[in-house]
Amino acid sequence: MRDESLLSDVLSELGDDRLRELAGELGTDPRGAETVVEATVSALPASTGEGTLAGVMGRISAPTAVAVAERTGLPVDSVSRALELLLPVVLSVIADHRRARK
Repeated sequence: MRDESLLSDVLSELGDDRLRELAGELGTDPRGAETVVEATVSALPASTGEGTLAGVMGRISAPTAVAVAERTGLPVDSVSRALELLLPVVLSVIADHRRARK
C-alpha cells in the first residue's frame, strides 16, 4: 500500500453512494468495491498525479486496470469501466495530499 491515509481519504471522498455505484459497475458488493479501491491505490505508480488529468488518466488507466483485475479476479473490462469513476477521485485526493505537504 502506498499510503494508508490516501486509501482512507479516497474511501471518504467516494462515500457510500459512489461506493455502491462502483460496486454496481463491478458486479460486486460494497466490500468488493472497497477491495478494488485498495488494489487501485496500491497499483498506481508513485508518479501518479504529475501532469494534466487527461494525460495521467491516459497513461495509467490500462496498466492499472490490468493490475487491479489480477489482484481481485474481476474482469479487466469491468475494472476499466469502474476506474472511469474511481481514478478522478484518487487523483483529486493525491493532489490534496501533495498540496498539504507543501
